[in-house]
Amino acid sequence: MSRSWCSALPGAIRLAVQITPKAKKTEVIGVLDDALKLKLQAQPIEGKANEALIKFLSKALDVPRSAVTITHGQTNKKKLLEVVSATLTPEEVERRLMPGS
Repeated sequence: MSRSWCSALPGAIRLAVQITPKAKKTEVIGVLDDALKLKLQAQPIEGKANEALIKFLSKALDVPRSAVTITHGQTNKKKLLEVVSATLTPEEVERRLMPGS
């Protein structure tokens, strides 16, 4: 299965995500157009949605929050993130973020 939304970098993983803020609950919806689609409970003001995204991903991937960085798209719904980890693989990321896939 192609994981165009998730790729390995040296010592890190790059994720392409598309967020929908102001949702009833924070959850992964699935993959759409080469991005992992997520709903976030947070409001898209003062960086709250970005903070919620980082918190959600760090918890789901079991890495410190400081290991998750939004590299592109700070103010866009589509974002690129890097997760610094010596042990995570794209397969492991998919398994943790998309149960049942």
